[in-house]
Amino acid sequence: MLLIKPLLAFRPSKVDLIFACKTFVAGMLALYIAFRLDLLYPMWAIGTVFIIANPYSGMVSSKALYRLAGTFVGAAVAVVITPYLINTPLLFTLVLAIWTGFCLYISMLDRTPRSYAFMLAGYSCVMVACNAIFSINTYSIFDIALGRVLEISIAIICTAVVSATIFPLHIGDAIQQRVQKALSDTEHAFQQIFADSNQTTEDGKSAQPSQNVVQLLSAINRDTNDLHGLAVHLNYEKGRLKGMTKPLQEMLHQFSLQLINMVAISERVNQLRHIDPHLSPELQSLADQCITELKQPIALDQLRAFQFPQHLADAFQQLSQRFPHTGTALASLQMDLRHFMQNVYNVKVIWQLIQAGQRKIPEFIAPMSTRYPSLHRDHGVAVRGAIAAFASIMIGFSIWIYSGWQYGYMLAQMAAVIACILTALDDPIPLLKIFLRGTLYATIITFFYLFFILPDVKTFLQLALVLAPVMIYALCLVPHPPLTGIGLPIAINVIMALNLQNHYQISPLPSIDAALAGLFGPIIPVLALYFIRAMSPDMTAKRLIHQHYQGMRSAIHLRFGTAYKIYLRRMVDRIGLLNTKMVASSELKYAMQDVLIESCVAIDLTRLSEVAAHPDTPALIQADIQQLIQAFDDEFSAQSKMYSPSHYHYQRLIEMLANLQQQNYHWQQSDAVTAGQQQRLAMSINNLQYALTTHQPETPSATQASQTTFQGGVA
Repeated sequence: MLLIKPLLAFRPSKVDLIFACKTFVAGMLALYIAFRLDLLYPMWAIGTVFIIANPYSGMVSSKALYRLAGTFVGAAVAVVITPYLINTPLLFTLVLAIWTGFCLYISMLDRTPRSYAFMLAGYSCVMVACNAIFSINTYSIFDIALGRVLEISIAIICTAVVSATIFPLHIGDAIQQRVQKALSDTEHAFQQIFADSNQTTEDGKSAQPSQNVVQLLSAINRDTNDLHGLAVHLNYEKGRLKGMTKPLQEMLHQFSLQLINMVAISERVNQLRHIDPHLSPELQSLADQCITELKQPIALDQLRAFQFPQHLADAFQQLSQRFPHTGTALASLQMDLRHFMQNVYNVKVIWQLIQAGQRKIPEFIAPMSTRYPSLHRDHGVAVRGAIAAFASIMIGFSIWIYSGWQYGYMLAQMAAVIACILTALDDPIPLLKIFLRGTLYATIITFFYLFFILPDVKTFLQLALVLAPVMIYALCLVPHPPLTGIGLPIAINVIMALNLQNHYQISPLPSIDAALAGLFGPIIPVLALYFIRAMSPDMTAKRLIHQHYQGMRSAIHLRFGTAYKIYLRRMVDRIGLLNTKMVASSELKYAMQDVLIESCVAIDLTRLSEVAAHPDTPALIQADIQQLIQAFDDEFSAQSKMYSPSHYHYQRLIEMLANLQQQNYHWQQSDAVTAGQQQRLAMSINNLQYALTTHQPETPSATQASQTTFQGGVA
C-alpha cells in the first residue's frame, strides 16, 4: 500500500544518478542565488528546478522557457486585478477561477509543449494573488509578482546551464531511435500483409491477415503518436537533430498516410486470396520487388519525384492477363501500392535530408504542415477540465475565506496547481493515491529535518550537505513513471514545507500548516476532477469513436487533395489516441480496430465524388453516387452513436452499390472514351463492397452479399 517494497527494491542506474546530481546542483545553485538576492520566497527557485527537471536538455530548456512565459503572464494578470478586487473576496475568487479555467481550456486544446505556458499563466496568477493576500501587510503585489518572476528566471537559467554543460543528454538521439524503429516496424507490417500464415485472435478464432496487420499498424500509430510534440524540443538543444522540428513534423505527417495505404493494401491482398488462392506466390513476388525498389539508395543531390517502376507495372499487366477474373481488385491493389511507395519514398527523402542537416522540403512533396498542428482536439474534455479547475479554486478559496485559517492560502493554491496538472488524466484517483503517499513521506521527512537536523545547520554548505541524501534519492525516482508520484512530491514538498529563508528561524507551526495544506490540498481538485472530468477508458474510447465517425461524415464531402490529406492526418492522430486506451469491452476492441479500416472507406467515397464531379459522368450515375454518399453519411452517424462494428444500413448500402455497379457496367458498354473514370468507379465500388461484407458480423444476408461481391465485384 505504501510502496515500501518497490522503494526498497529500487536501484538507481548511472543515468539516474547523473540526472539526480545535476538537478540537485542546479537547485542548490538557484537557492544560493535567491539567498544572495534576498528574494521573498527562495524556496520557489529550487522548487522550480525540481519541477522542470528532465533527463533531456532540450526538454528542460523548452519547458523552462514556456514556464517563464506563463509565469510572466500570470503574474501580470495578478498585478492588474488584485488592487481592484482584493476587498471583494468572492468576486476576486470568481475572477481567478474563470481565468484559470480559461487558460486550462486553451492548454488542453494545444497538444504541443507550448500548452505548458497556458497552464502556467492560469495557476501562476492564483499563486501570486494568494501570496499577495497572505503578505498584504508586508509586501506589495508588484514586489511579490516581480519576486516570483525572478525566482522562476533564476531556476530556469541554472537548470539550463547545468543540463547543457554537465553530461548533456539530447532528445534528438531518442527521437532518431524511435523514428528508425517506426520505419522498421512499417517494413515488417508490409511483409506481414503478404505473408500467407495462419494466426488466431485473442478469442482463439482464426484471424484474417487484415486483422493482424491492423493490429500492427495500430501499434505503430500508437508508438509514434507523441513524436510530433517531442519534435518541438529539438529547437532548444544542440544535438544532431537541432532545429529540425518542422521537417520532422512534416515527415510524420507524410508517414501517417502510409498507415492508411497499408490498410487498403491489406484489404486488397486478402480479397485477392479469397478470389484465387493461386495468387499468393505471385503477390509475395510483387511485395519482394516493392521492398527491393524501396531499399534503393537515394542521391540527395539528384532528387526527383517518385515514379512507379515500369517492371512493377508490367508485372501487374501480366497478372491481369493470367487472372482476368481479378481485374478490378488487381487494378485497385496496383493503385494502392503506387500511393504507398510514393509516400514511403517521400518519407525516406525527408528523413535523409534531416539527417544531412537540410531543412528544406523538396518541391515535388506537397507539404501537409499547417500553421497550427493538424492534430485531434477534444473541446468537450477541455471544457470539463476547465470546469473542474474552476470548481476546485472556488472550493479551495471558500475554505480559506470562511475557515479563517491563516495558511489556508497554501491549500487554495495547491488546489489550483493540482487541478491544472491532473486534468490531462482520464482517471486521477490512482495518481492521487501515489501522490498522497509521497506527500505523507515528505511530511515525515520535513518534521525530521525541522526538529533534528536544521537546528545545527549554520552555513549554506552545511544545508546543501544535509539536503543531498534525501533530494538525490527522491530525484532518482523521477525518471521512472511508477515511482515519479513518490519522488517528485518528496523533493518538492520537503523544500516547500521547510520554507527556507535567508534569515531562517525554525517555527514548527508554519511548517505544520504547510504540510497539512500539501496533504489535503490535492484532495479538492481530485474530487472535482473525479465527478466532472474523469472518464473510464471505455467511456473515453466511445468519445473518440464518436468523434471519429463524425469526422468521417465531414471527410466524405471533401475534395481529394492536400487539404483532404491534412484532414486525414487529424483522423489518424485521433486513432492513435484511441489505440492508447485499455478498454475492457470486446465490442469496443473490435470497433477500435474497425475505425482504421473505415478511414479507407472515406477515401473510396471521396474518389466516388471525383467521378461524380467529372463532366463526362452520366447524370444517373452522378445521382446514384450522391445518394450512396448520403447513405454512408447516415451509416457513420449511426455508428457514432452505437459504438458497434455492425453496419446499421447494411442491406441498403449493399443494394445501392449493386445498382451503381450495374449502372457502371452499362456505361462501360456504351462509352469507351471514359475508361479511366469507369475503372476508378469500379475500383471504389469493389473496395466498398468488400469492406462492408468482410467486416459485417456473420448473417445469411451478409454471406450471400459476400459471395456476390467476390464474383461480380471484380469483373
